[in-house]
Order: sequence, then structure tokens, then C-alpha cells
Amino acid sequence: MFTLVVMAAGLGSRFGGTKQLAPVGAHGEAFLDFAITDARAAGADRVVLIVRSDIEDDVNRHFEGRGGPPADLDVIFVRQDTHGPPRPKPWGTAHAVLSASAAVRGPFVVCNADDYYGPTAYTALARAMKEMAGNEARLCGYRLDRTLPAEGSVTRGVCRVDGDRLTGIFEQEGISRAGNDFPAGTLVSMNLWGFPPAFMNSLRDGFARFLENNRHSPTAEYLLPHAVAAQMEAGTLTVRVVPTDESWIGVTNPEDLETARRTLAHRR
Repeated sequence: MFTLVVMAAGLGSRFGGTKQLAPVGAHGEAFLDFAITDARAAGADRVVLIVRSDIEDDVNRHFEGRGGPPADLDVIFVRQDTHGPPRPKPWGTAHAVLSASAAVRGPFVVCNADDYYGPTAYTALARAMKEMAGNEARLCGYRLDRTLPAEGSVTRGVCRVDGDRLTGIFEQEGISRAGNDFPAGTLVSMNLWGFPPAFMNSLRDGFARFLENNRHSPTAEYLLPHAVAAQMEAGTLTVRVVPTDESWIGVTNPEDLETARRTLAHRR
């Protein structure tokens, strides 16, 4: 069993609204509904939804409109903006995960609320986490060609690997189907992680250090990939990459919604 931690506190600036709740499924499902369904099938017995105070009621109404969460699943809301110094912009994805620490039980999977990862990705990650030591983490690695939009370019976190061991992630801008320098099977991170309980202590220490330099910044972010990289560099964390053949689906702008809906109609 594991806890699913869903990061749903983003502002959705480019989308122009709460894209965490945008209906993408044939029955009005949002991406987070698919995440919960697929993680539950893979062994999740608890879900922690990280939200902002100003959207918590909207998220609750979304669940109520769908008949509520499954009866055998604990669903807990955490308000990211009530943790740490207050400011309009959230403190970043690593801080989001840290804000959920009191609600997490045992090993946990972290995902974005506005991405579709696919059921077999959760199954593979959960299986790999059963062999995870206390100083290890797991990252689900997607084939680059299965994360690219039909048109336009994107930024991807390209994984450097040695066998199945992650040695680094670098952000590459301007990747498109029309042309890039990477093989189709290059593994990229789409922010689907598996962590041991002890990882929260490292995040807590890391955020304290982050605040020493950024407490008064209106935009600085304590990001999950950076927090993981810092522990890898310190030799306190080893990350194993779990490859998946799933195709990732996401939305950035409102016009991406219809494409996501058409794609999901053939997948679910």
C-alpha cells in the first residue's frame, strides 16, 4: 500500500483558470480523477490532495458532483498556502510535497493534478517501490516521443541514466515532433515519483536552507527535481528509473483541451 500525493495547487496562469478540474474524460473526469482511479488500482489506500485555500471548495464540489471518492480510500486535503511564509505564488513543487508530510503514511507516489500518466505507469512504479530502500526513490521515465504534442514545441526534463540509475535531469527547451536531436526512446521525467517516508525529512531540511536565501523573493520556487538532485549530489539518495510505454497527456493552454479529450476517448 502507498499514499498518492496529488499536486493540485498550481495557479494555471497560461491556462487561464483551474485546469486541475478541467473536464477531459467522457463523463466529466478531470486528470486527477484518472490519477486516483489508476493509483488505487495499483495499491494506493490514501490520497492527499494539495490545494490552495481559494480552490478547496471547488475541488470539493468536483468530488461531490461525481458521487464522492471511493468509500475504501482515505482522501485528505492539504492547503499548501497555509504552510511556510505567506505569499501569492506557491513556493514550488518540493514545498507542496513537504506541506503534505503530516498526512502521508508510508511510501508515497507524487504526481501532477493536470497530467495524465496512464494506469500501467502507476502499476510499474508501485511494483518497483516494493524493493525500494530507505535511501532510494523511483522515477517513472516516459519515452520522449510519447510526450510530444502534434504541433508546437515543449520543454522536457531529459533523464541521464546509467543502467536504471538516474544520474541527472536537464531541462531541454524547444523539443518538437518536427525536429529535435534526441532519439524517440529518450527517457524524460513527467514528474511521477515514488519516495520512501524518510524523504520528507530531507525536504524539510532543504526548504529551511532554501528560505535562508529566498524568504523575501516573490517568485523563487523550491522545486522537486532540484530537491532530488541536491540529495543525489550529496550521496544521500539513489534514484532508479522505471520505464513506461504509456503515452502522457497534458494541457497547457485552453486549446489543448479538445486534443486531450479526443486522445483520452480512445484510451479509457
